[in-house]
Amino acid sequence: MTSVRGGSSHRNREDRGWLRGAPPPWWVRVLPVVLLVAVSTATVVTVHARDLGFLLGAIPPLAVLSYGPLGTAVLGAGVVAVLNIPATHLNRPGNTDLLTIVFVAVLSVFVSYVRSRRDAQLDTERAIGEAVQRAVMPPLAKRVSGVGCAGFYRAAQDGTLVGGDFFDVREGPFGVRAVMGDVQGHGLTAMATVVALLGAFREAVLDQPDLESVAARMDRRLVVDSAGVRHAELFATGVLLEFSPDGRAVRVVACGHPAPVLLHEEHAREVTVAAGPPLGLGLLGVDPPKEVTVPLGPGDRLFLASDGVWEARNADGTFYPLSARLASLTGAPSAELPEAVWADLMRRRYEVRDDVTMLVLAPGQPVA
Repeated sequence: MTSVRGGSSHRNREDRGWLRGAPPPWWVRVLPVVLLVAVSTATVVTVHARDLGFLLGAIPPLAVLSYGPLGTAVLGAGVVAVLNIPATHLNRPGNTDLLTIVFVAVLSVFVSYVRSRRDAQLDTERAIGEAVQRAVMPPLAKRVSGVGCAGFYRAAQDGTLVGGDFFDVREGPFGVRAVMGDVQGHGLTAMATVVALLGAFREAVLDQPDLESVAARMDRRLVVDSAGVRHAELFATGVLLEFSPDGRAVRVVACGHPAPVLLHEEHAREVTVAAGPPLGLGLLGVDPPKEVTVPLGPGDRLFLASDGVWEARNADGTFYPLSARLASLTGAPSAELPEAVWADLMRRRYEVRDDVTMLVLAPGQPVA
């Protein structure tokens, strides 16, 4: 799956593969028909081909993979008809053999009916999941005020669109602010926490004068949600950014999350931040995260990534060198950079074990 935010449902369905709910490839649909025609033709041409008759018994089960009950029934009837046509030299099957083929065909029709109903139900549930995902994290705008934006989201849990990562970019009275976070857990179990944190962030953008106060609001949200729940251990890492109106500086607050990478011309370096504790541990009882101001030059971009990227490992157990690889990919347009990093991860055979989230922020630049 490519970016969940902004990608079409059709594309997501195709990307997840045939064995994970996508329509079967063309050859799967053609195979039972080709097999029926090929065996019938061969047995008509020569009597010596009648030993191939056993292949006809595989046609109804193969039809189940891609045809509905009606199509499966038609192919099953075709098999029975071929067995009883004198010209095919297969018209003398024993009663037991014929009954077996008929039973397999009828059973295949039933299985096809069950599969079709189940596929329809799964499609409905997936459509609901997509709607929930888009309601929680609407498609990211290409530009928020003076900041160009490009995002990438891939859930770690196979077959799901949602995970424990989140990001958002919002304009408020204090400027453009962005957040990226990673909550405890994966998939649907983490969704409630994601909803709570995004809600707290979007509200705080409107009325909190600085990023430290925004972080405190999000931290309080998790503390309140886990209060009274035994062994809740509810926490999340996050990084918050606020761009100056002229785009010449960005303020950063990191709460246990990897720092942004600053892309300047052909160079990439990790921004030095004052690392704070994760959200949900109660910032009132510890030193709160400190805001750091980073100057920006013309054409500078910020690249944010979740642990799924930073902690990807190769066969030797070596972490993915994100900063070094970004330096070689700085020529990519902002809109294509997250996809380029993902392609680089796959090409170099790094194993990704967590949700993957990437965000490119380009002050003063449109994202094509």
